[in-house]
Amino acid sequence: MIILQDKNILVTGASQGIGREIAITASKLGANVTVVGRNVEKLQETISLLTGNNHKMFAVDLAVTEDLDKLILQSSAFDGVVFNAGIVEYLPVKFLSESKINAVFSINFDSNVLLSQKLVKKKLLNKKASLVFISSISSKLGVGGTAMYAASKAALVSFSKVLATELAPQGIRSNSICPGIIKTAMTEQANDIASEEEVKKAESEYPLGYGEPADVAGLTMYLLSDISKWMTGSDLIIDGGFTLK
Repeated sequence: MIILQDKNILVTGASQGIGREIAITASKLGANVTVVGRNVEKLQETISLLTGNNHKMFAVDLAVTEDLDKLILQSSAFDGVVFNAGIVEYLPVKFLSESKINAVFSINFDSNVLLSQKLVKKKLLNKKASLVFISSISSKLGVGGTAMYAASKAALVSFSKVLATELAPQGIRSNSICPGIIKTAMTEQANDIASEEEVKKAESEYPLGYGEPADVAGLTMYLLSDISKWMTGSDLIIDGGFTLK
């Protein structure tokens, strides 16, 4: 059984979608959850959906140094951290610029790295804590227009592996998850600009169809729990069989 009873879990990007589902599931398993995001109203909605009462929320932008420091100063030690904050940006290489590259990396990579650095430096990770980085199947592929998104997510996987090596002496684990397409508000918006035929064709490429936020949440719970205590430095693909082709 996966049990997170009384574990203190931090979830970034918890305003909606995968992050919200991870927070909800963790609370159902007994965790004290701290949710982080930029939208106050959406975070409050997330909090209202959690089981139990010992939860916290921080409406901060992790890409802003002052906000990141505020979160660190007001936090206690965590038993698990889920780095889910990120954005999706599609742009062909010929249209890239330094500012556009920095915009994607500052949120998808830099903010996650700096948060983990501060958690380590300030000793806000309990022994045997588990860190989970939400990457993307895009980091394994070469889909046109996804260069910066894919690169930022691939960088996150590499960082997680190095972090796993450095923190192993303290019994702290670090793993990453690479989901395929998940049905969220974000994917629904993308479907709005495509024809019904295009949407069906895209989903047909997934043997098990598109995933649900709960699918990623379930795997995340495994990594946060003591059941996976001998797993670190792993990069797990969860894509409904997409990469079987």
